[in-house]
Amino acid sequence: MTSAGPRLLELLSLLQSRRSWPGDELAARLDVSTRTLRRDVDRLRDLGYPVEARRGVDGGYELAAGAVLPPLLLDDDEAVAIGVGLHSAIQAGTIAGIEESSIRALSKVIQVMPRRLRRRIDALASMIVPAPWQESADGVDADVLVTLAQACRDGDRVAFRYTARRGGTTNREVDPHRLVLTGRRWYLVAWDLDRSDWRTFRLDRLGVPERTGARAVPRRLPAADAGEFVRTNIENAARHRVDVLVHADAATVRGRIGAWGSVDDLGPDRCRLLMTSDTLDWPLLALGAVGAEFEVSSPPELVDHLRGRADLFRRAVDRAG
Repeated sequence: MTSAGPRLLELLSLLQSRRSWPGDELAARLDVSTRTLRRDVDRLRDLGYPVEARRGVDGGYELAAGAVLPPLLLDDDEAVAIGVGLHSAIQAGTIAGIEESSIRALSKVIQVMPRRLRRRIDALASMIVPAPWQESADGVDADVLVTLAQACRDGDRVAFRYTARRGGTTNREVDPHRLVLTGRRWYLVAWDLDRSDWRTFRLDRLGVPERTGARAVPRRLPAADAGEFVRTNIENAARHRVDVLVHADAATVRGRIGAWGSVDDLGPDRCRLLMTSDTLDWPLLALGAVGAEFEVSSPPELVDHLRGRADLFRRAVDRAG
């Protein structure tokens, strides 16, 4: 590959960065003529890279799937991002069956990395703390995640079976926009063609997605970003709205709760915590993580839930002697 020159490396990197490139745009990025681009593409093919060309108005080039995985060309930041992402996949367990594959991949990536990049990965990974008490223990199948991620990237319409919270199952056809990991669950943000509106779909309730062959229609999301859209929808659909007076400073509570609650400062060592949730277990866990005295303002069901859990722990302490 080194004899092919740095331009071929840049061409291969561009082909790996997105699904397809118009010939004129690709030639402009490389600052060469379309004739030179065709010669470079032929040289990549001679080296074993399956570059496909399409003719016509929508013509261009794309790197097809081949018999072997071509070497990925990564800059320093991309390499560090992959390393940290693999660390997180190993620890978090939010993607079913991917931990062992992540360990193997991480060992290969680390093996060929310069020492300076290994230090950056170690430093960043050491700052990531998984949440083993996640609300949902249901992992997401890696194939489902990859298929949806590629459909979001490529602008492809997808269809799937979806199970609602109350158990009903429907066929859905959507234009996918983004995938969002809340720290507890994966969500797909998409335009629902049947409802003619934006929707969020929990991936652990989503069947095997299939590309329909149609192209997604670009639309403007009615939120600053997909993460904000998911958070707003979760709050609107939540069954429980929790209001708690916490005897701790607001900064400490914000640091423990993160984005999953709002905190109003009421003065020294007092603040008001507001949360929304579809289960009362999550507020209990969050309040336990804060580790401070608190008083429940609402809902009354939270007090009953606390009482039941307190009895459970009290019996455990009594049995321990």
